[in-house]
Amino acid sequence: MTEWACTPGQTVGPFLDLGLPYPGDSALVGDGNPHAVRLHGTVYDGAGDGVPDALVELWQPDGSGRIPRRAGSRHRDAVTFTGWGRSATDAAGRYAFTTVAPGSASAGRPPFFALTVFARGLLDRLFTRAYLPGGDLRADPLLASLDAERRSTMLCDAESGCRGYRFDIHLQGPRETVFLAYRDGGR
Repeated sequence: MTEWACTPGQTVGPFLDLGLPYPGDSALVGDGNPHAVRLHGTVYDGAGDGVPDALVELWQPDGSGRIPRRAGSRHRDAVTFTGWGRSATDAAGRYAFTTVAPGSASAGRPPFFALTVFARGLLDRLFTRAYLPGGDLRADPLLASLDAERRSTMLCDAESGCRGYRFDIHLQGPRETVFLAYRDGGR
């Protein structure tokens, strides 16, 4: 059996909008869903400017912590929760999803959105988590391993007056978001 060597990462842009976005890609549920929330933010570069050609992907469990295991998450009917979405950033670097607040996929652990960022100049995608406020953050081994300042880069801000969360992603610089490394195919 032939074993193939790993190849190095490739930069991903700035051509993300040539086939990756599709209608409804950022709507994990429709606006009319009674549990719909908005997750949004801005992707910033090291100079603090919005990245206009990034792509953010989101994976999450439903409100009860169940992870959807159905094929066809690209099919959007505005009713069925898909658990996965994709949002290209606009000219100012902003992204947004319509989804539901995730439940905890692991008993006793705080719920979070799992995010991946693709952008120009990145050789590989970046992984992070956006934890909902109010959970027991000490119950999560990853968060417990970080000092308070670094931990704060992984926390969503609840928005008062609307059903939503803000999560800004800083690719570099003093406010750089904590990014995760996965090895040996583990996730």
